[in-house]
Amino acid sequence: LGEGPGAELPLFRSLLGRARCYRSCETQRLGGPASRHRVSEDVRSDFQRRVPYNYLQRAYIKLDQLEKAVEAAHTFFVANPEHMEMQQNIENYRATAGVEALQLVDREAKPHLESYNAGVKHYEADDFELAIRHFEQALREYFVEDIECRTLCEGPQRFEEYEYLGYKAGLYEAIADHYMQVLVCQHECVRELATRPGRLSPIENFLPLHYDYLQFAYYRVGEYVKALECAKAYLLCHPDDEDVLDNVDYYESLLDDSIDPASIEAREDLTMFVKRHKLESELIKSAAEGLGFSYTEPNYWIRYGGRQDENRVPSGVNVEGAEVHGLSMGKKLSPKIDRDLREGGPLLYENITFVYNSEQLNGTQRVLLDNVLSEEQCRELHSVASGIMLVGDGYRGKTSPHTPNEKFEGATVLKALKSGYEGRVPLKSARLFYDISEKARRIVESYFMLNSTLYFSYTHMVCRTALSGQQDRRNDLSHPIHADNCLLDPEANECWKEPPAYTFRDYSALLYMNDDFEGGEFIFTEMDAKTVTASIKPKCGRMISFSSGGENPHGVKAVTKGKRCAVALWFTLDPLYRELERIQADEVIAVLDQEQQGRHELNINPKDEL
Repeated sequence: LGEGPGAELPLFRSLLGRARCYRSCETQRLGGPASRHRVSEDVRSDFQRRVPYNYLQRAYIKLDQLEKAVEAAHTFFVANPEHMEMQQNIENYRATAGVEALQLVDREAKPHLESYNAGVKHYEADDFELAIRHFEQALREYFVEDIECRTLCEGPQRFEEYEYLGYKAGLYEAIADHYMQVLVCQHECVRELATRPGRLSPIENFLPLHYDYLQFAYYRVGEYVKALECAKAYLLCHPDDEDVLDNVDYYESLLDDSIDPASIEAREDLTMFVKRHKLESELIKSAAEGLGFSYTEPNYWIRYGGRQDENRVPSGVNVEGAEVHGLSMGKKLSPKIDRDLREGGPLLYENITFVYNSEQLNGTQRVLLDNVLSEEQCRELHSVASGIMLVGDGYRGKTSPHTPNEKFEGATVLKALKSGYEGRVPLKSARLFYDISEKARRIVESYFMLNSTLYFSYTHMVCRTALSGQQDRRNDLSHPIHADNCLLDPEANECWKEPPAYTFRDYSALLYMNDDFEGGEFIFTEMDAKTVTASIKPKCGRMISFSSGGENPHGVKAVTKGKRCAVALWFTLDPLYRELERIQADEVIAVLDQEQQGRHELNINPKDEL
């Protein structure tokens, strides 16, 4: 603002003119009152989660349009990789229609992400000309997408601290409040554009990576000026990256004598982008301090996100033998586990038979044991299951949560103990369920030689029953391939450790109760969810245990006849995520033990449900 009377009027003339222009364009392009174009948060959320495509795939199936159903199902599944039913639908549709993997179409694919992924594939295949073409295309599309993202931030804002009609702020406070909402939203577009559909976490170091790949690709095709421009662009985000600084020195040494290295500057597209990003950051921090709201600047360019290759250009090396160094962003050869991997500890109990270790099961952190239960204990647990199980327990009452061809039933330890107290099953048998789950926990903790206590995360007795008349030509699984603490993404060869996955789970175990059924083999696969690495036939007393991450994708083959029962156990090393029902069960057991010793009257209210 200038000085003197009316100094603010030019500013507001500009604002009013822009508002009038915006409303005029909106009316011409979209028609009707503005309220028509403002949807509820529920509708917005449904579209972000691609829920309409779930309806579409069902509608296309009704119309016998299989290829369109596959497209709609795949589009939904890309944003909802934890949706096991949809994964199974896609496999069924493809098997029926003969649709190959190349024909899977994501109708909501973001062009800049598609071009980036194509660039990475060509780069890894040493096809640098095509890699350059796709990375440059990805950058053009990225900056177009950035404009759209920032424009969408200029819509109505929601103020959580107050109701609009009761808002008492003055003119400049109101403008500042609204503008800071918009600016923070625009500043976050960096994260938004780096996040794949259905994910919460962005691709690390996403935008700088384009220039990191390009600097080496341009070098390999002999365009040293462009390689230098891209290397200097990367340094705008990571100015102290020693490897890229070395690359800059080396590229400068390759320039013609007629070219002054100092005249080669960082790419203008990223220069302008980073300049604006820094100004926004300074403005938001200043406003946060002056207007009294909290703001923490995220690290938008995380350093450890980098290229998957091991290329490096050391000074003075010839072009043919030269390689450029980069860190890692792309495919992970094997999922990381953030703790020491050990196994082979004592099994603690007599009569338990060791069958296979990780190496023999073709994986990591796996063990197969027999005789964890006796035949008598299996029969007793089966009897308990018959008296306490509920259809759909643990899956919001869904009779067939994993496949329509089987009935699913389950029960927890606490439910078993309450049923024992009420006399619906023998209390001794209900107590057995509690005891054998504790036995399994101790075995897992000991065998994998864990340095800290292993806690129960969830304990579930489960039975799967083949439904008669629905087993002919069946090609689905009893439980689709998944991982226990991350969202398995077979197409990306990744497992995303983020909600809604149970990210706090560390180890899993399955203790089988019977073998008088057909099918139902437990299988481990590669991360492609197709290549089987080990298959285990359940039987009484057999236990399979493994770490819960993406290193151990697993599932259950179709149960085609009879009932398959097991005790499923998930464990955590974090006491914050202990199973609440287990804590209550511990208290019930303590009371029972005291009562047996004649010290305490049993005082449990069987109606006291969680």
